[in-house]
Amino acid sequence: MSQSSDTTSYKDIKQTVLDRIRSGVWKPDTLLPNEQALALEFSCTRTTVNRAMRELAEEGFLERRRKAGTRVLRAPHRQARFTIPLIRDEIEAQGGAYRYALVSAETVDAPEWLTARLALKQAQRVVHVRCMHYSNNTPFQFEDRCIVVQSVPQVEQADFSTLGPNEWLVETVPFTNVELAFLASRADEVVAGFLDVPRDEPVFTAERITWLQGQPVTFAKLYFAAGYRMTTRF
Repeated sequence: MSQSSDTTSYKDIKQTVLDRIRSGVWKPDTLLPNEQALALEFSCTRTTVNRAMRELAEEGFLERRRKAGTRVLRAPHRQARFTIPLIRDEIEAQGGAYRYALVSAETVDAPEWLTARLALKQAQRVVHVRCMHYSNNTPFQFEDRCIVVQSVPQVEQADFSTLGPNEWLVETVPFTNVELAFLASRADEVVAGFLDVPRDEPVFTAERITWLQGQPVTFAKLYFAAGYRMTTRF
């Protein structure tokens, strides 16, 4: 039955489509009616239908192809949405008292490994920052980060003595793409000293690269103290 245009929203359409998928009315690989037909059914605009279909596709329930139409996927392809976390918030959410300490900050030529990792067309200058994050004065994370000057020119005037580079970047520069990697790495002498663990001890490590419109912004390697736990929900 058609619904009144006064009450039909894109959320209503999303829920109806999901109900039809879950109940088997629209089975996997089923080609859905086009937007014009759905707009007529729900007595709403094609724009409203388009938003509902777009979000369901982003959430992994539908596959939309130009000229081929919209189909129900055989298995939902869930997509995680990522927000750059602030270590301060993470520590305080656990009830800890956050403390930041700058270890070093200098502008240097990007080393060859970083030039290759970020696919830089030529050697560039980066601001290399190393810092510590503490919870209740106990080591929580050692951060080793390079920020590309050409992508973020204002970084050369940034003061990281009291504000960490991650917080500064979140406040200053948006990002359009992010690459994440998680691994266990052996603590070298520097990391072991800051995290207060034995040298060569395996430590939970996160590598993060962010881009802004195709331009690399930063590469960060984050080392966590023993007992760190990461939980993701989507």
